[in-house]
Amino acid sequence: MKRSILLSTASIAAAFAAPAFAAPADSGDATQLDEVVVTATRLPAIVADTPGARVIDGKTIEQRGAIFAADILADVPGLSVTRTGAFGGVAQVRMRGAGPGKTLVLVDGAPVNDAAEPNGAYDFSSFELADIERIEVLSGPQSSLWGSDAIGGVIAFTTREIDGLRAEAEAGSFSTVRGRVSAGVANDTYAFNAYVSRFQTDGISAADKANGNPEADGFRSTTLGAKGRYALSDAVKVDGAVRWNKSKADIDGFPAPTYALADTNDTQNSEQWSGYGRVTAQAFGLNHQFSVSASDLDRTSYSGGFGSTFSGDRQAYRWQADGKTQDVDYAFGVERNEASAALSSGRSRDLSITSVFGVAKYDVGALNLTGGLRYDDTDHFGSKTTGRVSAAYALSGGFILSGAYGTGFKAPTVSQAVCDYCYAPLPWPELKPETADSVEVALGWASADGRFDGRATLYRLNVEDQITYSAGRYINVAKTRSDGFELEGRALLGGGFDLTLAYAWTDAEDRTTGARLLRVPEHAGSATLGWTGDRLSGALTVRAEGDQDDSGGFSTVVRKGFVTANLNAAYALTDSVTLTARIENLADEHYQQVFGYGEPGRSGYVGIKLRY
Repeated sequence: MKRSILLSTASIAAAFAAPAFAAPADSGDATQLDEVVVTATRLPAIVADTPGARVIDGKTIEQRGAIFAADILADVPGLSVTRTGAFGGVAQVRMRGAGPGKTLVLVDGAPVNDAAEPNGAYDFSSFELADIERIEVLSGPQSSLWGSDAIGGVIAFTTREIDGLRAEAEAGSFSTVRGRVSAGVANDTYAFNAYVSRFQTDGISAADKANGNPEADGFRSTTLGAKGRYALSDAVKVDGAVRWNKSKADIDGFPAPTYALADTNDTQNSEQWSGYGRVTAQAFGLNHQFSVSASDLDRTSYSGGFGSTFSGDRQAYRWQADGKTQDVDYAFGVERNEASAALSSGRSRDLSITSVFGVAKYDVGALNLTGGLRYDDTDHFGSKTTGRVSAAYALSGGFILSGAYGTGFKAPTVSQAVCDYCYAPLPWPELKPETADSVEVALGWASADGRFDGRATLYRLNVEDQITYSAGRYINVAKTRSDGFELEGRALLGGGFDLTLAYAWTDAEDRTTGARLLRVPEHAGSATLGWTGDRLSGALTVRAEGDQDDSGGFSTVVRKGFVTANLNAAYALTDSVTLTARIENLADEHYQQVFGYGEPGRSGYVGIKLRY
């Protein structure tokens, strides 16, 4: 089987995902699927040998016509994507039933979770994919590698390195206009590129129009970025990147006297940036990586003429050394993570964690063993030791049996630590970190000719001491459990066609109350039929979700399931000019991702891409 070694965000983060999502190699005459490599364990590992790991490459993003991260993450089994408004509404991800604040998000190695959000969750609403080369999704507790915030898993984005000039433009339904220009130079010694992109639309009503809300809610987003590297010598290299985004979204609220979701003049403005700088050096028989990464976010919401401003920032200082003996690859390091936030109530807090970690991989013959251990010392909430072990064994007939056990923790957020908007009498309970453990087992298979592969995964994720807001204060009380089954596969069908399938069954329960967890559908799946020819290419993606429990304001309601389809096509006029077209919600289905919030009906967009 052909091997494709791809650089990843995880390796950048160290200095400081499943085969179903890797696109076919080149064209319709491709005869094998790529064997994708991920650095989920801070050491390069084949995805098929790594439980819970998946990779979405740049070709897959382009083939499916995905504009924003939320557009394609919903197709990953075990990920539940919700957004409160089709354009610019808050978009969050739940991994294997864990709350959105339990997914760590990295951009070129920089943690970008919102330190000012009550649960520390990241908002994907304005995260464009035009500059993204690769997405790694690491499901299950990853605290032994990444520390706090990674109970549910990690989503890591790597931005693209460009050699030449690229430009693209697109226009379509709802007065939507999108444009991007990027340029760069790259060779073995150095590389530098920069880009700018803009997206704007008049949108649709965030509150479902079918419920009597006709007002359209627009969205505008601008993204700038730059990336570079330079080899000072064969032994010393430097690299870095920066990414900036500013957006404004019209949103709807809950006006008096009914306090039900309805058209309002509310808006939300946000500005965020992230970046990293790294030095890589070879010394004393080891490869050393020293990095500094940072992110900053400011957001202001306006409702009823009043503004609420939140700001948060994070910094990570990392050193890692890795080496190799005859049969063992290993890495170890030290890092310091600092986070601070200022809330609209006027409260603020600084929270920091100092950590040491180590990981080793033993690979001999048909057996692959990986183990990791990490010690995190928080400045305010004590210390935690977490670990993860995984194993993969190559059976006969193309089968691979793998499994993993891992533990995780999540320190209280700034909002929870200062008890923002708490009204209960003092003293408030002393919070402690949430903890988790998970076990999973997977059986993968690949055909001898390399044209078919797939994987089935069973898992259980337990979360203890979950922090919840109850009776006017934050307390450690909730216990949750997610049992799940994930199935995925891909095939090269011949004649230029390829097929990707993904399905997830998730039984996520609040063990304190016995109720299902909100906004986690029990059944979800997708199927993508792609075609690649000499000039014409395209993909039809059908996605379905079953019913899910949701919040109806003061009670639990059921958001009905749905089936929707998107069609994307591209035609290469020349090697440098490509025309694009896409249709979203092909069958004009009326559906909601979040109860009460509308999604667009059938909509179309046409565009052009230039590459020199």
